[in-house]
Amino acid sequence: MVVLISYHSSKGNILGDHHDHNTHDHSDDHDHKHDHDHHNDGHQHTQKTGSTHDHGHGHHDHGHGHHGHSHAPKDFGKVFFFGVMLNSGFVLAEFFFGILSNSAALLADAGHNLSDVLGLVLAWGASILVKKQPSGRFTYGLRSTSILAALANAVVLLVVTGGIAWEAILRLQTPEHVTGMTVIIVAAVGVVINLSTALLFVSGRHDDLNLRAAFLHMAGDAAISLGVVIAGFVMIYTGWDWLDPAVSLVISLLVVVGTWGLLRDSINLALHAVPGNINSAEVYAFLTELTDVTEVHDLHIWGMSTTEVALTAHLVVSGSYPGDAFRKMVTDELLKRFKIGHATVQIELNDSGIPCDLASPDVV
Repeated sequence: MVVLISYHSSKGNILGDHHDHNTHDHSDDHDHKHDHDHHNDGHQHTQKTGSTHDHGHGHHDHGHGHHGHSHAPKDFGKVFFFGVMLNSGFVLAEFFFGILSNSAALLADAGHNLSDVLGLVLAWGASILVKKQPSGRFTYGLRSTSILAALANAVVLLVVTGGIAWEAILRLQTPEHVTGMTVIIVAAVGVVINLSTALLFVSGRHDDLNLRAAFLHMAGDAAISLGVVIAGFVMIYTGWDWLDPAVSLVISLLVVVGTWGLLRDSINLALHAVPGNINSAEVYAFLTELTDVTEVHDLHIWGMSTTEVALTAHLVVSGSYPGDAFRKMVTDELLKRFKIGHATVQIELNDSGIPCDLASPDVV
């Protein structure tokens, strides 16, 4: 059983080696000062059992944290459906009136909204696929489809924006007359629709990269539509037709800036980088400071999906096998301190003179 946990995508990700002790600020509010007395207590009361199995490198313990905690993402299926239907209708209207009013800004916003609809569809599909149970072929289920959806969302958004920006540049060279009042009315409707859709995802924006993308895109669209409204009024009173493609270029720039973080985070997750809210050096330090742990190696931390974090590590301990109480303490603390809910810990006694094949930091 896997506990679904949430993590907030931060501005910086820690990549690569767990021996890198660089630190950064992260959003989780943890108290990293800890008392090792309770580790000692847990160790002293643990008895060796005859049911442990040696798998070659030591004892594999799979800890999944507190199963009673409700960390699973909420079901946003109805929210996605409503958002897709509402925004699809608006995209059609915006394309129609954009052509009717000869407005590059409206067409740019329509193209942006269309890419957002596609993004919502991808995120919606991923939210369904992540619930699929593991199988013999897909042992983690289809959780990583949420990562692929976020990546595809970012790529589509950037491609569509590039086409819109190119059209705006061509229009700047030969500005055409724009019907300002039509632009104002349609864009004003867009403010209401985009803001309403953004509010649908506000409760899940901290728990899932796809939901955060949906919220940011819709909130950004509302702000962009408001900018188009203002540009429409200015064009009516000044006759500056060049302002329409200029606003379209500004919209494109804002979209690229807003999408870059999503692209970066989704690529990092796809490459199994350490999630941005987790400091790998702090995790390594926590494990090495555990009672009787003399060495930590083969430490890996990665995102199983946009809402779940997994960890594997080899812990070399002195003395005898510390038992299940030690394993549970370790996995509980990983969940509590770092929100790592799927931890696999291998215990090694290092008493046979046979080194672990994965002990070297150069071996993956």
